[in-house]
Amino acid sequence: MKIGIVSINVGGPATAESMVEVVQHAEAAGIESVWTFEHVIVPTAYESTYPYARSGKMGIPPEAWFLDPLISLAHVAAATKTIRLGTGVNIFPQANPLLFAKQTASLDALSGGRLTLGLGIGWLAEEYAAMGTPFKRRGARFDDYLAAVKKVWSGDVVEHEGEFLSWHGFKSHPTPAQKPHPPILIGGTSTKTLHRVVNAADGWYAPSDSQQELSEKITLLKEMAAQAGRPFESIDITTNWRIAKRPDALPELEELGIKRAVVLLGATGESDPRKAIDLIASRAGL
Repeated sequence: MKIGIVSINVGGPATAESMVEVVQHAEAAGIESVWTFEHVIVPTAYESTYPYARSGKMGIPPEAWFLDPLISLAHVAAATKTIRLGTGVNIFPQANPLLFAKQTASLDALSGGRLTLGLGIGWLAEEYAAMGTPFKRRGARFDDYLAAVKKVWSGDVVEHEGEFLSWHGFKSHPTPAQKPHPPILIGGTSTKTLHRVVNAADGWYAPSDSQQELSEKITLLKEMAAQAGRPFESIDITTNWRIAKRPDALPELEELGIKRAVVLLGATGESDPRKAIDLIASRAGL
């Protein structure tokens, strides 16, 4: 089981000041990957429902620092050698897809092929509005963007005519160090998300710590993979590990076919991220 930590880019000034040291500590402790969260803004009030808490709210104040995920990963990449760099997840349809393709290819090239891209469609309509992107049909926009960005990463002449993009007659270099591109994990729990995982991604980022929900979704994922003629084992599944609530959950997660468990540093009970990392490494037997 691969073990990751999240989130290295959310907090305040101390998060920024200690980011490199924390990630270096994680690398030395045997942690496989570090992950980021993304929100460009946090509204002071919003009607959108956060889907991963009963309250429907994130529980993060508008003043919290959400350091840009890709800039944060580039920052720590320069000070590390082996640890993988993950976005968990970036809100893909509200980004400029061509700029995103350039930034991620550059990051993968500069890090020596260590980037893992977790991508999602997002839930915060107010953020989409602030970014100037329609919230409606964001799933269709996600699909079009992903197909087009893969063409950019190929290094070939880009020819793409879709519902949201019309790209023709150009190339973009560098291409990613990883071929054909960095691993793509799609985050979410909807049936449509699982279809995207099977048909367009390398894996699934499951934002859940419910054993029952994970089991049900993985059963469905297996059925979809079989229908698509794809081996289930080729799907790289990442999920959350609530270490304080379920310290001995790893064997059960592994039995489900999950390959990576990511621990929220703030949920370990340790305020010092280094002590949290040591606790995680100890529990995981690293």
